[in-house]
Amino acid sequence: MLGVEYESRGVYVTDHKLVISIWFFIGALLAVYGVLITASEIYHLSVPYDHPVVLSELHAGLWLGLFMLVAGLLYSIKFRPGKG
Repeated sequence: MLGVEYESRGVYVTDHKLVISIWFFIGALLAVYGVLITASEIYHLSVPYDHPVVLSELHAGLWLGLFMLVAGLLYSIKFRPGKG
């Protein structure tokens, strides 16, 4: 990148402007989606679908939501702005 003065853990300072790493935002987005999917699947544990899909007893949505939540939190913590 042209004009980059220094980088500190994903935070770039360019011409006195703070540029935050895209990985922080990707982590935040994954965490938000993880919360939404997990909440939806927890709801559907108590109120089952009218027509359940094949292998619904595996609760794939719950596992996916939890995985996305954990991955998003890890990315958000690792690449948080101003860490250093």
